[in-house]
Amino acid sequence: MIVLKSKDEIAVMREANLHVYETLNALEQAAVPGATTWDLDRIAADELKKRGLKSPFLGYHGYPCVLCTSVNEVVVHGIPSKKVKLKEGDIIGIDFGVIHKGYVGDSARTVGVGKIAPAAQALIDVTREALEVAIRAAQPGARVNDIGAAVSAFVEEKRYSVVEEFVGHGIGTRMHEEPQVPNYYLRSATTRLRPGLVVALEPMVNIGKKHTHTLADGWTAVTDDASLSAHFEHSVAITEDGPVVLSRPA
Repeated sequence: MIVLKSKDEIAVMREANLHVYETLNALEQAAVPGATTWDLDRIAADELKKRGLKSPFLGYHGYPCVLCTSVNEVVVHGIPSKKVKLKEGDIIGIDFGVIHKGYVGDSARTVGVGKIAPAAQALIDVTREALEVAIRAAQPGARVNDIGAAVSAFVEEKRYSVVEEFVGHGIGTRMHEEPQVPNYYLRSATTRLRPGLVVALEPMVNIGKKHTHTLADGWTAVTDDASLSAHFEHSVAITEDGPVVLSRPA
């Protein structure tokens, strides 16, 4: 069931998402050579405590942390660890969420650690722009598959691959609501975008082929060919005047 939000509910979701935005800024600054992904998770946990918020990630189907940290070939859902130390030239996807006044905020970005290779920076740039393409396609009256068609056309024109195993989604009082929002054209994804719908748009893009698999921990998804992957996400409200990104300042 698709749950449309009122203007007041969307205002609360903006508050939630601005907490996410500010925390991601702090995490990006902390993603330096020598830091562990566990260090980043502790920073995120401290931010939650300081802000009086809860995590929608911690305990979700048994997930053990408040943050997802996906390094290099990890596509999404990398589990923070004291054993994973960032090094110069890595890229890391940082995915974070909060629960604020009963509503979920969710956003992600991929950043470089120190000086990174031009190919890695190009991947980050294309994936960030793919998210902007998705946002522009999320117009009231459009269909969900219009978003996927726009994203995949953009990414493939740049000669990268769109991950198909993981998709965007509706979001509200629960982290995952209907509809699912693929980053590729899916004929059956014909749901109309209506004012009041809030969706988490999140393209995942690989330098190599699109195929992924999940490691034995049941969470960490990696590229089959060990190629680099990047991930960007914003929570976006569909309004009568067009899409409004909730997870960055207006």
